[in-house]
Amino acid sequence: MRILVTNDDGIHAPGLKAAEAVARELSDQVWVVAPETDQSGVAHALSLNDPMRMRELGNNRFAVRGTPTDCVIMGVKYIMSEKPDLVISGVNRGHNIADDVTYSGTVAGAMEGTLLGIRSIALSQTFGIETSDRVPFEVTEELAPDLIRKILAKPGPQGTLYNINFPDCPVDQVKGTEVTVQGRRNAEQLRVEPRADGRGIPYYWLAFNRTRSDPAPGTDLHAIYNGKISVTPLRLDLTDHASLSDLADSLA
Repeated sequence: MRILVTNDDGIHAPGLKAAEAVARELSDQVWVVAPETDQSGVAHALSLNDPMRMRELGNNRFAVRGTPTDCVIMGVKYIMSEKPDLVISGVNRGHNIADDVTYSGTVAGAMEGTLLGIRSIALSQTFGIETSDRVPFEVTEELAPDLIRKILAKPGPQGTLYNINFPDCPVDQVKGTEVTVQGRRNAEQLRVEPRADGRGIPYYWLAFNRTRSDPAPGTDLHAIYNGKISVTPLRLDLTDHASLSDLADSLA
């Protein structure tokens, strides 16, 4: 099995090493193609107005000056002589659940693999909820390989990727795995922080509120808050099929 590994935190991120370790538990044919710099929050962006630069850092290991989507395209269409059987994107520093999914470069790496007809999985490691700000990547490293084997054991539906988030607790305290739906936070996630530089000129940071919400059971948020691994199948088809008939009637 040929595996392509990418991420959005960049080629030097500790989570990328964790993802590579997971991949090597599954296969000895592993390619790493990751962004040169941190690309968190770029979602499914493509580099269309700037050229991509690429550096070879070792055997089957490359850094691309571009987005996670760029990296998957470069890996599949340029670097690898044969199409990979699996794309692993991550391991992200922090969870990608609920509203995060639409912003996430980690999820976007798996989205692009899915668009290219490759089974794809996004891996993210929660931190800072129950423990310190240390990211327990060992949870993903130890538990992800067996979970991925189970997912790959059955053929998956076309156009679907798997978004897997691991809880913020020691490995021996993980309370199992739950198949979940994408949740929705009931508190505002982002805020704008105005600041001024040394000359008094204003600039702004987007910052996250670490406000704990009250999610419904069965959601990715609820699973993570309760110490479980969350596995959410996400479809690339964004059509709201339930509203098609009503919309067609209203426009007739």
